Amino acid sequence: MTEQAEQPKRAPRQRKLRTFSAFGDVRRMPSEYEIVTHSQNWNTRASKASVFEQNPSSPGNLWFLTYREHSPLQADDWEGFRDPDQIAYRSYVNLQATEQTKLDGVLERYHDADSALTATQVERLGALLTPARYLVHGFQQAEAYVGFIGPSSYVTSAAGYANADFLRRVSVIAYRTRSLQLAHPDSGIGTEERRRWEQDAAWQPARKALEQALIAYDWGEAFTSLNLVLAPTLDHLLIEQLGEVSRAEGDEQSWLLAQLLNEDTQRRNRWSSTLGRYAVEQRAANEKPLRKWFDRWGARADEAVAALAPYLGRPEDEVVASARAAREELHAGILDVASAAS
Repeated sequence: MTEQAEQPKRAPRQRKLRTFSAFGDVRRMPSEYEIVTHSQNWNTRASKASVFEQNPSSPGNLWFLTYREHSPLQADDWEGFRDPDQIAYRSYVNLQATEQTKLDGVLERYHDADSALTATQVERLGALLTPARYLVHGFQQAEAYVGFIGPSSYVTSAAGYANADFLRRVSVIAYRTRSLQLAHPDSGIGTEERRRWEQDAAWQPARKALEQALIAYDWGEAFTSLNLVLAPTLDHLLIEQLGEVSRAEGDEQSWLLAQLLNEDTQRRNRWSSTLGRYAVEQRAANEKPLRKWFDRWGARADEAVAALAPYLGRPEDEVVASARAAREELHAGILDVASAAS
């Protein structure tokens, strides 16, 4: 009886690569959000020597090198961040189609309500609501920069949809401006907004803070100044508090619109605070620049709210404290991570 020759061991069968192989040897099917978002940012690919395919010392490449790659806010892997709402193009369009239907329903339901507003409320809306389209358009520009220079396609995607939310809000303000102008042609609404934005003392701290945010070129500071400080603080005044005061004045339309627009604000706050927490989880050293930026921009945000507070008809200290508390609640979730890690 002859001994059989040993059979060579078969190499383990390699799994077929699939369209989501960029995630590595994963054992679960990535979500639709992850498939259409992951590693889609052409200027963050690891294989590239520089962002643009040109001389590494060209102005464009030096810009990204200075303000993103050398930002104080760094992580080992920004691709690990996830938007808690997992917003992708299809889900965003479906979500906002529904939300816009609600918003249009409010505008239709109250199409002739502006003529019945009190003089006090008309003056308040002309001072706070209608000039705010300049501020919100500036927020839109700043958010576009955050998306452009963001270190991950997940950041770029989230900032892109937040940018679209700001555009929708500008459109709503413009619609309300025209409606109020038709109902109250002698109020100055529709003609005085630019003068208020550029010359009204109450708007100048907000204008100054926005213009400073637009030249905060470091990606980490740009994100922090807008998403974690200025927008949450001023939105609390211009959406939540203005909505509450409007309802008390009998202006149900402004209150309902504020409730709907606040959904966009809260969604932006969720992914922004999640990104802040992720940064600290990745590197505990990120707490230091975040605290520095919180303090720097928090003072500017509080000054902006204090200047606009008299238009609400509430005590200035109360208005500022409420807006600051909303902002600090957002920061608490980020800094709690740092405290736990230390």
